[in-house]
Amino acid sequence: MLSYADRLKIMRDTKIRHTLEKRDQNGYTDLDDFGTVPITPDYEVEPYYNSENGSFYGYDGMSENFVRVINAHPAYVDPMEMLCARWRDMLVNYRGDLHYMPDWLKNKPKTIALMKSVTNQWSKRWDEQRFPYDDLKPLQKKYNIQTGIDGDAHLACDYRIGFELGFGGLLEKIKKYRDINKDKKDFYDAEEKVLLAIIDFVQKHIDEIERLLKEEKRPEIVKSLEEMLMVNKNIKYGAPKTFYEVCQWTAYFNCASRIYTRDGAGFQLDTLLYPYYENDIKNGILDDEKAKFLIANLLLIDPHYYQISGVDENDNDMTNKLTYLILDAADSINISCNLTVRVHKNCDKNLLKKAIYYLLKNKNGWPRFCNDDALSEGYMKNGVDKKTARERIAVGCNWMCVPGKEFPMNDTVKINIAKVFEVALNEMKNDQNKSVEKLYEIYKKHLKEAIRVTADGINLHIEHQWEVTPELVMNLMMEDTIEKGEDISRCAKLYTVGVDGIGLAVVADSFGALETRVEKENVLTWDEVYVALENNFEDERVRLILNSTPKYCHGNTVSDAWAKKLTESWVEGIKSHKMPQGRTLVPGWFSWARTIEYGKAVGATPNGRRKQEPVSHGANPNPHFRSDGAVTAQSNGIASVQCGYGNTAPLQIEFDPDINIENGGVDIIENFILGHFEQGGTLININILDKEKLIEANKNPDLHPDLVVRVTGFTAYFASLSPQFRQLVVDRFLTGI
Repeated sequence: MLSYADRLKIMRDTKIRHTLEKRDQNGYTDLDDFGTVPITPDYEVEPYYNSENGSFYGYDGMSENFVRVINAHPAYVDPMEMLCARWRDMLVNYRGDLHYMPDWLKNKPKTIALMKSVTNQWSKRWDEQRFPYDDLKPLQKKYNIQTGIDGDAHLACDYRIGFELGFGGLLEKIKKYRDINKDKKDFYDAEEKVLLAIIDFVQKHIDEIERLLKEEKRPEIVKSLEEMLMVNKNIKYGAPKTFYEVCQWTAYFNCASRIYTRDGAGFQLDTLLYPYYENDIKNGILDDEKAKFLIANLLLIDPHYYQISGVDENDNDMTNKLTYLILDAADSINISCNLTVRVHKNCDKNLLKKAIYYLLKNKNGWPRFCNDDALSEGYMKNGVDKKTARERIAVGCNWMCVPGKEFPMNDTVKINIAKVFEVALNEMKNDQNKSVEKLYEIYKKHLKEAIRVTADGINLHIEHQWEVTPELVMNLMMEDTIEKGEDISRCAKLYTVGVDGIGLAVVADSFGALETRVEKENVLTWDEVYVALENNFEDERVRLILNSTPKYCHGNTVSDAWAKKLTESWVEGIKSHKMPQGRTLVPGWFSWARTIEYGKAVGATPNGRRKQEPVSHGANPNPHFRSDGAVTAQSNGIASVQCGYGNTAPLQIEFDPDINIENGGVDIIENFILGHFEQGGTLININILDKEKLIEANKNPDLHPDLVVRVTGFTAYFASLSPQFRQLVVDRFLTGI
């Protein structure tokens, strides 16, 4: 008879096999491990276009194409699992954006021919015919700005709404408010269409379970499938009532939201599921082993960003028994996982130790750790009360959100300050009286202009998203959307929009090098620096002179001072920019995984970085900033550049396992985490990596197909990453702690 442990091993092996198959279908994928399964050979979608430019937009276009894509998905039922459903494909793939289009879709001649037949150019995600922004593009390009225009799904649902109503209750809610808001018929028709497609998706799985039951002979699996069938029938229309049902309901919703707009924002997993767990335990229909198996299955279906522990508005710790079981469940499946542990003054230290134990034990980059105190206190500085600030949870690579209330656009808007610096440096070139201070003043002038044009793009997006990419799936579990007949982009209670800076270490080290080597030591002249930059450091001597300047995160260096100064000007520039209609800009330092892309836009820089090389990662120092690794120095440096308004400047760090569980590693890392957070740090992403294994996998990823790394805020299978991204992880690697 198959035990839960037997089934988990089979499920994990299937996951690894699917990962390699997806790589063969999609090519390298420098993104989250979304939990998708491979595309079947007969899978194909015929998109519907409702725009003259050959794309689809608005309530009509998005709802119709969602129906077509989710209907094309076959049912996924693995008898080894207790939960069913998987997703395979995203709606945005059919807008023809080559950046998002996977290789397998390019090999579907029927679909590609249709996409080409409706337009002479590849269509776009944003409807520029109706909502152009040509006036913004020159400066957006000049400062290498990721505008946020066309961004989607960077918000968080309130899953309690769905849990209380179920799909049937949501359907009744739509019907109720359609009769009240008769002028919003297009909105309600689209929402109903989307919801009915999700319900049909559930029925498709019911049919598949019934088919499998006719074939299955193993008694323990027959029993499991019969229970799965009952659960799926119960939640097709009804609200989930049991722990099993609420996990399955979540799996369906997550698949639908992923298919729609790549959403990955989960919820406070332990707190929201605990009442179901507690009630089922009390009624004798659930035990801890089954609960762990169900949670492991949920994490396998999709690695949404879930958060555990934390405190309430009265600073009471919210850790419960299920919190521990969730960590145990993640350990039992041990795959790519995006669990965040909230750390705070009153946190359960035993839970923190257990989380660190699993980080060391599995070496798969999970969990990560956020500072509840600093994040909530910072967010309150935007005019938000403490209760709301405590509701804000970590549901993305670097970002937080208040579920159901906030429209933050987090992780979609970024300004490459390395490019802003380059523009300023070029402007000063012909000035007869060059100085670092003058350069800084010019830099701040251009930064102000970059922020202004970025804000204009944000406002354009917020004003028209409902007409381009309305959040039809996530609207189902947002406050006031169904009640008012409005997309969440139009009726959110909070518009605290995150704006991240890129390239902090490049600019800080560049200012530090210029101040030290040109102004203080007179080793180089300004003209020699400009010549070296123009010829991309043909003279290696000049490059080494600049590059050898003590760097940001080295510890109390000139570049550390510049990093703080750059943070001050960044925060002042962002917070002083006035936004309309209650919108607020929130500063942070984060690059996501696009350091290669941003680097290609920037020429050689005075820190010794050559033209088009990657810029620095988030708030991290440049690779090889110290020969000794200097973990504490890096922690101190990043803690000193926190922006202070509830957006993060994450500490991304890689360790060689010189420490382990046996020699006190849990206590060492606990002290490291608490020390960083006591200094004001906001988020820590840790990779515990075996150096030799990492190097082997970089040369031949198939040697270690199960190796998971935290690329940035997300985890991914190392074998799925491109050679360039694998090298970025290797280059970040530090030894010692």
